[in-house]
Amino acid sequence: MTNNKFSTRVNAALVIVTVVFAMASAKAASTEHVLYNFKYKSTKGANPNAGVIRDAAGNLYGTTMLGGAFNFGTVFELSSKAGGGWTEKVLHSFKGQQKDDGTDPWGSLIFDSAGNLYGTASGGGPCGGGIAFELVPHKNGNWTEKILHNFGCGSDGAEPLVALIFDTAGNLYGTTYYGGTSSCNDGNGAGCGVVFELTPQTGGSWTETVLYNFSASGGDGTYPEASLVLDAAGNLYGTTTSGGAFNLGTAFELTPQSRAGWTERTIHSFDGNDGSYPYSNLIFDASGNLYGTTAGGTLNGSTVFKLTPNAGGSWTQKVLHYFNTSADGVYPLASVIFDKAGNLYGTTLGGGSDTCYLGCGVVYELTPKAGTWPEKVLHRFIKNGKDGENPSCTLASDGAGNLYGTTQNGGAYVEGTVFEIKP
Repeated sequence: MTNNKFSTRVNAALVIVTVVFAMASAKAASTEHVLYNFKYKSTKGANPNAGVIRDAAGNLYGTTMLGGAFNFGTVFELSSKAGGGWTEKVLHSFKGQQKDDGTDPWGSLIFDSAGNLYGTASGGGPCGGGIAFELVPHKNGNWTEKILHNFGCGSDGAEPLVALIFDTAGNLYGTTYYGGTSSCNDGNGAGCGVVFELTPQTGGSWTETVLYNFSASGGDGTYPEASLVLDAAGNLYGTTTSGGAFNLGTAFELTPQSRAGWTERTIHSFDGNDGSYPYSNLIFDASGNLYGTTAGGTLNGSTVFKLTPNAGGSWTQKVLHYFNTSADGVYPLASVIFDKAGNLYGTTLGGGSDTCYLGCGVVYELTPKAGTWPEKVLHRFIKNGKDGENPSCTLASDGAGNLYGTTQNGGAYVEGTVFEIKP
């Protein structure tokens, strides 16, 4: 079920809006440094889609869709060297379906309190529907992979593209793009996707429970591609890339019931004018508002949006920024992050320059000012500029305000980079 998702996303972007790029002449507002260059068919990995995460020592961890010892992708660590520069270490090379391991890890990673890493691979496993995995570190520096769940063996969902999240009890939550019990009437018979929970059991095993099956009927969302977010009450929030009242995607809420089960409701259906095709996860601010991005929209292209809860349970959507499909970027496939001052930061897959097929992408900042959110481009990626091309990652930040991310393409060997943006 897994395919070349980078090409799929680019083709989808072409359908969303016709793009005319303007060459950016402004100088970069920040300094970009490439920390690592990936190589095609390298044992070190190639073509990272997801962003990186940081540990307390400042080391960076991430995944690549390709490369590694078997060319099915990797989990990697970047450590800074005392004299400058960074060293990459492959923590795990995925072995593929024939070895009952995953392929094509698409999402980012998370840590638990003991320093173990958790993630998903979108393909592979004995049933071909992907896996959820844990990596456990050892004193000798090696890491051991443990499969928590194999997807695609029934109605449990297939093709997880996301980072997992923990609740306070140690349960994991995520979504799958396909699978479940409902047909999407698209001819593939693969299902519309699910929200799932993984619960640890005595003895070290994990049990998967499907919390919700998406359906093509009744204005429900379909094909979730983003991670989830929990509120303080234990409700889950996420997005679907299609479905809803206008079949252009939704934001949804899942609420646990006191006796058993979960109730899902659509809190916003995108109509095109306010954005369409949200690939990104949602994030909360301190006031309980939700923020995210859409890859498309009929009014000036892609968006960054805000959802505000109202008395009575409804939500109001507001577009904070319309990307104009030229110098300021287009196709934000990843979510945004906040800094301490309340500014938002993100990446776009395209735009910013006319030297790539869709534009090479940007890193941007949105600053709240008197009810508006003016955009500032921090960095424009340039084809063959050795700085990377086409970032689709959610950024990470450190205490000094530096930003870290990945590009799917470009760099010294054209197969992606890990980069740092210094303000």
